Amino acid sequence: MQNNGSRTFDNNYTTKVIAEATLRENIIDAIGKTPLVRLTIGGHDTSVYGKLELLNPFGMKDRVAKRAILEARRTGVLRPDAPIIESSSGTMALGVALVGTYLGHEVHIVTDPRMDAITKAKLEALGCHLHIVERMTSHGWQSARLERLAQLMEQYPGAFWPRQYENPDNPLAYVELANELLADLEHIDVLVGPVGSGGSLCGTARELRKYLPNLRVVAVDAVGSAIFGQPDRPTRLQSGLGNSLIPPNVDPSVIDEVHWLSDEEAFAATLQLARHEKIFAGNSSGSAYVVARWYAHTAPAGTKIVALFPDRGDRYVETIYSAEYRRQKGVQALRLPDTPTEVSYGTPVESWTYAHLPRNAE
Repeated sequence: MQNNGSRTFDNNYTTKVIAEATLRENIIDAIGKTPLVRLTIGGHDTSVYGKLELLNPFGMKDRVAKRAILEARRTGVLRPDAPIIESSSGTMALGVALVGTYLGHEVHIVTDPRMDAITKAKLEALGCHLHIVERMTSHGWQSARLERLAQLMEQYPGAFWPRQYENPDNPLAYVELANELLADLEHIDVLVGPVGSGGSLCGTARELRKYLPNLRVVAVDAVGSAIFGQPDRPTRLQSGLGNSLIPPNVDPSVIDEVHWLSDEEAFAATLQLARHEKIFAGNSSGSAYVVARWYAHTAPAGTKIVALFPDRGDRYVETIYSAEYRRQKGVQALRLPDTPTEVSYGTPVESWTYAHLPRNAE
């Protein structure tokens, strides 16, 4: 073992990698079985782990696309010659493109101008048809995209819409993720995860609770997201978490607590994740990281914490990772408090705040 500052590494790692290498039969089979990495943060002998879902071929929602499309083909809902249409500005689009085009389906993605150039280039390279809405409607970009999607469904009778926000195959896709965590750790005390469609956190938590009934589940959201009783702000800068609508796949009954971070705080957290843990990720991962870090310093000794890291940072090169962009948006100070403020659920928030969910939260 050699020491690198306060960290250690094993010179025999090459042998271990070779021994653990696994042949995958195709790119779809490469989805899942992502690494779980112990992070450097912690306190009171607590342990914090990052589940690197960003190391799926395109990101966490590869799991959802795989489950939803394969299940639709199995049941006959998706015919072999039928197109697939989905609304997404990020990783769900990439997952659908990966699985759908590999299986020979024509894939249509409805998105909006917020889609970054890297994601757009990937989708075009995979052979997708992109439909970019021009303006927000009643519920921001989400409703504008869904209205365009409805038009396409009429244009292509028999098309399959994965419906990431309400399809039960979304949370069910994360049963495997939960089992991967149990295989690696056996016991987990706290699960921290960002919430957008609701599938990853709720699906993982629901499965884990079958074996870990005392698991504490902590949701991470954006200031200006309507998911957990806050006023919607469609102009928020964060992507990958938050929503202008309340997706049916968000199940408040499996969530104990929610944290909201402002755009500036989420950007600061993401940059800290890259600097301190060497994980180049998006703001949903950064936000989950800083909440897990806070928990690590406040939880009882021996607590095991897992944070879900959904997507890597290449989508955010011209936003979060751009000093000029941060200056233009007025978030260059990168202020991030050491601790969040606790409020009653339903209280409007402006900065890093948390609340316990009432058991009847909708």
